[in-house]
Amino acid sequence: MTVGNLTATRPPQPWTAPTASDPVATTLRLPGSKSMTARALVLSALAGGPSTLGGPLRARDTELMAGGLRALGAHMSISDDDRWLVRPHRLVGPAHVDVGLAGTVMRFLPPVAGLAEGRVTFDGDPQARVRPLGPLIGALRSLGVRIDTPATGSLPLTVLGAGRVAGGEVVIDASASSQLVSGLLLAAPRFDRGVVVRHEGPPVPSAPHLRMTVQMLRAAGAAVDDSVPDVWTVEPGPLSGRGWEIEPDLSGAVPFFAAALVTGGEVTLQGWPRSSMQPVEQLRALLHRMGGEVTLTTGGLTVRGTGTVHGLDADLSDVSELTPVLTALAMLADSPSRLTGVGHIRGHETDRIAALAREFTALGADITESADGLEIRPRPLRGGTFRTYADHRMAHAAAVTGLAVPGIEVDDVACTSKTMPEFPALWSGMVTGKS
Repeated sequence: MTVGNLTATRPPQPWTAPTASDPVATTLRLPGSKSMTARALVLSALAGGPSTLGGPLRARDTELMAGGLRALGAHMSISDDDRWLVRPHRLVGPAHVDVGLAGTVMRFLPPVAGLAEGRVTFDGDPQARVRPLGPLIGALRSLGVRIDTPATGSLPLTVLGAGRVAGGEVVIDASASSQLVSGLLLAAPRFDRGVVVRHEGPPVPSAPHLRMTVQMLRAAGAAVDDSVPDVWTVEPGPLSGRGWEIEPDLSGAVPFFAAALVTGGEVTLQGWPRSSMQPVEQLRALLHRMGGEVTLTTGGLTVRGTGTVHGLDADLSDVSELTPVLTALAMLADSPSRLTGVGHIRGHETDRIAALAREFTALGADITESADGLEIRPRPLRGGTFRTYADHRMAHAAAVTGLAVPGIEVDDVACTSKTMPEFPALWSGMVTGKS
């Protein structure tokens, strides 16, 4: 339908989260890790030869990353869902990078754009303009990159690439996101002097993601020293093209694992490696405390539940992306929960702390938000509309809640396409036993 010269977009149809009448029992093969796919794409585009990505994640965030790197000059062949090919090429502008709502794109690609010759503009969804970016902009300027930004120090921005970045030492407050450090480190081998990044401020969240960045840099041939706390040194030098095998996405698996706890069922994630770059041990410990049993065998990573969920008092600063689903589990637990250390998720796709408190309160929950977390005192919930705020993790929380609470209507389940377009079908298939 058109109105004048404007196209009227129909609002998304609500999705009724299915309620489980029996314990779930399913084996899943999920798409690859978003975090690994994003890092592998950047390192491949900066390498000295071609690379392949086996089992990558095809979703909005990773397609935006591939599109941004292609705009800068890299050759991307991503038509094959199972194996992507990246051929590096000279980085040039003019170019425009659409970051969507992806923190990885808006924080990983400005340092790469500094290595390009020419003007590179960045912008994205309206909510992306309020996501923390200022510390990265300041750091890049101190390393010799020319950047034009609004007075807010956020998107939209323009990098005036000179074809090289001097590099050197930089101090940054990365307490809002570990991606602020990762973005600098991933491009640093191509800087004239590499980089020494010193974090000063409250603790950097999501430490496992920083460890992943360092591991993948080393796998590509970079010399990285992270032996001093809050200091990362990357030497200048070539990166090697290589084959990347992308692990299944652990964060994407968490709602399905939560379903095992809620229903007393069993969920197995196939293809899980014996040694992982993702925070599987932290997840194992958290699910165990909430009443689950986690085992790793040749068949995959399996979570079993008893049907009883226990409350949890935990600092989630290292695994903050789990907060929405763990909040949903806490709503269904047999004792109160307190989740802390996640103040930085107020700057994610939405203010997740406020959004979780608001939406669960509307369902009758007793939930209190603090500056850095949530307190949950379980009581019976009622059905109703659960708004996602275009945030895939909010949709995951609603789906988990709907397993035990009939009538949960998710206003925009399509937002899960950010990281897993298959989510609604996989979820419904798991609950109905038709997966």
